[in-house]
Amino acid sequence: MILATLAAAAVLAAQPPTPAGVHQYQDLVITPAGDRVASIDLVEGPEGGRAPHAVIVVRSVKTGATLERIDPCSTCSYAGLAWSPNGEALALIATDEKAGAAAVEVWAKGAARTLTVVRGLAETPRWSPGGERIAILAVVGAHKQVGATQAGVALVGEIGSVVDEQRIMVLPASGGDPRAVSPADTWIYEYDWTPDGKGFVATAAKGDGDNNWWVAKLIAVDAASGAARVIAAPAAQMNFPRISPDGRTVAFIGGLMSDYGSVGGDVYTVPFAGGAPTDLTPAFAGTFTSLVWRGDAIRATALISADIAMTRVDPATGKVEVLAKVPATHGAGDGRISLSADGRVAAASVQTFEKAPAIGINDATGPHKLTHDNDALPAHVKATNVTWTSGGFNVQGWLLTPVDFDPKVKHPLITIVHGGPSAAVTPTYVARGTVRDLIDHGYFVFQANPRGSYGQGEAFTRANVKDFGGGDLSDILAGIDAVERIAPVDDNRLGVMGHSYGGFMTMWTVTHSHRFKAAVAGAGIANWSSYYGENGIDQWMVPFFGATFYDDPSVYDRLSPIRSIKTATTPTFIYVGERDVECPAAQSLEFWHGLNAVGAPNSLVIFPGEGHGIRAPEHKKELTDRTLAWFDKYLGR
Repeated sequence: MILATLAAAAVLAAQPPTPAGVHQYQDLVITPAGDRVASIDLVEGPEGGRAPHAVIVVRSVKTGATLERIDPCSTCSYAGLAWSPNGEALALIATDEKAGAAAVEVWAKGAARTLTVVRGLAETPRWSPGGERIAILAVVGAHKQVGATQAGVALVGEIGSVVDEQRIMVLPASGGDPRAVSPADTWIYEYDWTPDGKGFVATAAKGDGDNNWWVAKLIAVDAASGAARVIAAPAAQMNFPRISPDGRTVAFIGGLMSDYGSVGGDVYTVPFAGGAPTDLTPAFAGTFTSLVWRGDAIRATALISADIAMTRVDPATGKVEVLAKVPATHGAGDGRISLSADGRVAAASVQTFEKAPAIGINDATGPHKLTHDNDALPAHVKATNVTWTSGGFNVQGWLLTPVDFDPKVKHPLITIVHGGPSAAVTPTYVARGTVRDLIDHGYFVFQANPRGSYGQGEAFTRANVKDFGGGDLSDILAGIDAVERIAPVDDNRLGVMGHSYGGFMTMWTVTHSHRFKAAVAGAGIANWSSYYGENGIDQWMVPFFGATFYDDPSVYDRLSPIRSIKTATTPTFIYVGERDVECPAAQSLEFWHGLNAVGAPNSLVIFPGEGHGIRAPEHKKELTDRTLAWFDKYLGR
């Protein structure tokens, strides 16, 4: 399988000159015939900052040779690559952010054609089964970028009076005005054509798209009339709704998911006609992350502890066959791996902590690397898979250290708690960013996947329900003990940091443990009770807390770090974006106020105009400088 491409020792071509940065391959997609692969290529500079302009590259699967370079708009960013059913044309979205417009482009016979321009946002082009039409998701006149992690609009005027809606729109493959198909009052998250080309299956919800994915329903939409009907309304969150080739069955990934786009759960099926979904994989000791139908079987990727696996799931029996697995992260445009129409050729961008991305191919000749742009890039860290037991669970995490270090000297350790909580740390090449900066400053870095994370099965993911900061903190502390048994770590120089749920966990940790000597809390939650009425995504909380705050305030109060603020002594640096929809700045202010009240050393920075992620280059640099200075001050360098 392709999954072994970077795990196995590769025979490299002649070493090219060291590139200026890391070559990335995004939105990768293989042709139905499996003979060519397209990707959005860009080179990230070594200093970070804004990504340079990207181009679309089409390569031969057989030789790796570049066949075409596509760049129809020098001021645009590209996304949503999709081959036509016959493999002769490539659809894409070209977005001009300054103009506030997105164009649907089709590249064929060496030239690009603009089919239509949406004044607003567009994404996810999909060809109809016959290739005569193209569907897209579009937000006409969008007031903000799609997603709760994007900066929110200014909260002025009558709040909630204007709501964006993302709709399925269809246009001829020859070009023309798009026609909105899905209902005007419904936000469509994901969709798939039915095999007869007469409609769609989709995940959808009424109202604000940022807030309602957690209660989305599986629906069918008629392409001619726009009529919609509910197929299923499971309690679980859903991703990857895909309909079988015979049109009778819809498969999706369902599970407890804390963020749209952070996919994990079991494989479910439900009749297209409607009914109760069936969990095909309730006992699987791993987390499914993407799926696609190929023939009468479902091909799905899964995270199994430290490994990414390709599996075959029998929709009749639920039997799961693991075809291959390796500790590497895979990426493609429509899932983790892109498959040819017959499923015999697979392609993905593959990377580990130590090896930079490369396009990997698996075909009749076996797994091999297609690209060598990053072959000269060295490993900047040494990665060690760490496993331990805690509270009856098997737990996994990653220890990252300098490639060379003195084993006779004990080193300070920074534990980074991931966001979510329904997510997992998987291998990503360390070239720059927080981990690289910490490593270069002499710190070891530990990234755990405690209960609540993906990778050990759905029961493990659900194990922190009504227990935020309880079992997961116990798992992390036990993981640090496991690290100290295998690595020279100075237990008197431990730091902790995290962002989003990781920011909450940092706040919780410094109010429930004195083991850490310094902390950095990004976009955290200090008080779940006040947070419930402040954030823009309150729907996500009910599956994790068991009820709304108004129905059961006690559980929200019990899990709030602010209730234990008097125990806090750890020096804590706090930061947040001014327009954070997911974790509003008021939460960081509340924690800062509490630390001041008890006299714990602290600092708070609110970055102007930023949302849930800190994106502006100058703000990212300031955050890095402040984080390193904070740890250096309290842990010693």
